Amino acid sequence: MSQNEDRLEHWVNPAPFDPMSVEKLSPEQEKFYMASQWQMMWWKFRRHKLAMASGILLIVVYLGALFAEVLAPYELRSRNARHIFAPPQGIHLFDKGEFVGPFVYGYDRKLDLNTLQRIYTPNPDKVQKLRFFCSGDKYDFWGLFKGDFHLVCPAEGGTFFLLGTDRLGRDIFSRIIYGARISLTIGLVGVAISFILGITLGGLSGYYGGWVDNAIQRLIEMVSSFPHLPLWMALSAALPVTWSPILVFFGITVILGLLDWPGLARAVRSKLLSLREEDFCTAAQLMGASPGRIIGRHLLPSFMSHLIASVSLAIPSMILGETALSFLGLGLRPPVTSWGVLLNEAQNINAVVITPWLLFPMVPVIVIVLAFNFLGDGLRDAADPYK
Repeated sequence: MSQNEDRLEHWVNPAPFDPMSVEKLSPEQEKFYMASQWQMMWWKFRRHKLAMASGILLIVVYLGALFAEVLAPYELRSRNARHIFAPPQGIHLFDKGEFVGPFVYGYDRKLDLNTLQRIYTPNPDKVQKLRFFCSGDKYDFWGLFKGDFHLVCPAEGGTFFLLGTDRLGRDIFSRIIYGARISLTIGLVGVAISFILGITLGGLSGYYGGWVDNAIQRLIEMVSSFPHLPLWMALSAALPVTWSPILVFFGITVILGLLDWPGLARAVRSKLLSLREEDFCTAAQLMGASPGRIIGRHLLPSFMSHLIASVSLAIPSMILGETALSFLGLGLRPPVTSWGVLLNEAQNINAVVITPWLLFPMVPVIVIVLAFNFLGDGLRDAADPYK
């Protein structure tokens, strides 16, 4: 068989091309191909179930911190001198086989003359039904206006100590809700400070290089050479004792932010050193783009997944830093209420043995830190263009 006979015929349609005759994409395909980068990130993030659950939990907790006065059964400074170191009251629905609704059993208390310890025992005859959407302790909502509306209140003349009380008869559950406002806010504000410093100094160091890079790297090495915990303690102890609680709060926040930026600055510098030689960066320079626009518009978005992961890990580290300082008595102090301040009362070993419910403020710290870590994993995977 000849070579010409082995060739296949190639047929070309001589008719003019009609674009309307081309097969159209399905709505699902068109939605996918026309999606923006943020839409693609959201679709990938939704597939990470644990990250979604963590994100919802964090949103609920932050919203709860905004409305702490309404959610807490008692006002922050409310004391019950007759129930000092009272154990937690469990919520029940049925009493003697009958549905009553959410209620708690009242306490019978007595004093042990040998140990001088108050002993509380639930009395099944004291059924105290909880009230919802009720009027209770008066409060100043964010210091702006007065109110007395609560989501849940104890029965008239009764008590509702879901997590027990402390040495002054204050409800621990209410104080944990109030403390969330400080502990969660200090993480966001501290991260904002550290990210502004880290991205600015790291971006300048990586983009310009030369003496700018050398000066910033020596500053980073100097800050990183100090051990964080002793430095936190030293700077916190240096805050004047005459400062108001608000000034102490901002002082601790600034300290945490100023000591947490070197790691991010080095990561940004290393990324920019490799990306500034890419073609798209050279093209932007030739088109007359300013260094600020090149860094913010072209270079930083190229490693957005790393920045998102850094944010999600920095916030819980800030929360843990504040908790550790306040637990040691070097951070926030009463009357400011945070989770670390609440844990400060559990330093004594007797508190762990006799009143273990004073350790309950440790639970939200663990939950929030884990939630931020899981959320960061999901956001990092969603922002990674290679996944």
